[in-house]
Amino acid sequence: MDLIQSFSVDHTRIVPGIFLSRVDTLGEFKVTTYDIRLKKPNREPVIDVAAMHSLEHIIATYLRNDKTWKDEVIYWGPMGCLTGFYLILKGNRNPKELYDLILNAFKSVEECAIVPGQTEENCGHYLMHNLNMAKWYAKEFKEYLEKNKDNEDIYEYPKAERLVIEEGKHFFDS
Repeated sequence: MDLIQSFSVDHTRIVPGIFLSRVDTLGEFKVTTYDIRLKKPNREPVIDVAAMHSLEHIIATYLRNDKTWKDEVIYWGPMGCLTGFYLILKGNRNPKELYDLILNAFKSVEECAIVPGQTEENCGHYLMHNLNMAKWYAKEFKEYLEKNKDNEDIYEYPKAERLVIEEGKHFFDS
C-alpha cells in the first residue's frame, strides 16, 4: 500500500511553518492543501484541545471573511496530531504567498473578545473552548512567524525517503 503524502514528511525534522502539503487536480481546477504547523511534532507538547477548537473557530471565521482570500478558502481545520492545521485553498500558490494571510489570521485571535459560533446551536461541543489559551498559542506562533519570515525552513519541509530493500520491504531513512 502506498504511504499517503503527508506521512512522507520527516516529522523528526519539521519545524513550525507554512508548508505546501499536496496539490490535487479536480477536473480543470487545482486545489492545494497547506500544512500550517504550530508545533514541532514529537518534540513539543501538542496544542490543548479546547484551545485548538477555539483557534479553529476564530481563524476559520477570519479566513472566510478576508476580502482578498474568502473566495479561495475551501477548508480550515485541525490536524489529528494537534500540532497544527490544514488549510485548503483553490489554486496553487507558493507557501510564501500565504505568509501575510496566516500572520494576520493569528494576529486576529489576540483581538477576539468571544469565540465565534460558541453556542449550543452553532457548535458540536460548545463547552470545549479556551479563548485565553488560544490567544497564547496564537501569540506564540505569530511571534515565531515574525522572527522567521526569511527562514526557508518554515516554507519547505523535509521529506523522509521510502527505500525499498530486499524482498520489496520498505523502510524510512531520515
